Amino acid sequence: MKEIIQRLKQQFAISNVNQQRGDLTFLTVKQEQAVALITYLRDFEIFTHMVFLTAVDRIEDNQFQLTYMLHNYTIHQDLGIRVLIDRGRPEMASIHHLWKQAGTYQRELKEMFGIDFPGSPRVDDSFILEGWDNIPPMRRDFDTKKYSEETFFPRPGRESHDPETYMKSKLYPEGDA
Repeated sequence: MKEIIQRLKQQFAISNVNQQRGDLTFLTVKQEQAVALITYLRDFEIFTHMVFLTAVDRIEDNQFQLTYMLHNYTIHQDLGIRVLIDRGRPEMASIHHLWKQAGTYQRELKEMFGIDFPGSPRVDDSFILEGWDNIPPMRRDFDTKKYSEETFFPRPGRESHDPETYMKSKLYPEGDA
């Protein structure tokens, strides 16, 4: 894997390499070079399997972190490609032309995080949240408690208990505490 990383460093602006274990390495690349790097990995380094694509909302840095996980069956290595994109204008080039399943991941990330992948098939179609009109629910500034209180009515039989008092009453029903 070290040889592959050296070749990548010669061709791409890789800012961070982190080997988590013998068969798992992560590297960070600039957004402008991500698709070219991923294409190179597939076509020349035989990372032929795209395992998944996911996002992390790094609200404190005003960024999203995309992670593309690729696998090479020949050398039994996983390589995570991390890309930081601006949270204010969350847009990333699509890789659906490299792996068809990437379109599904991109569609989910558009709906759940609001990250756009222009040109990706059906990226604007509802994926899970049909009729959703709020901010994307996986963003860290989405207030789940507020949404729940505004959307769902309180059900009878639901009570809140002070945990300390409640446990004492359960453990010592005779008041022997």
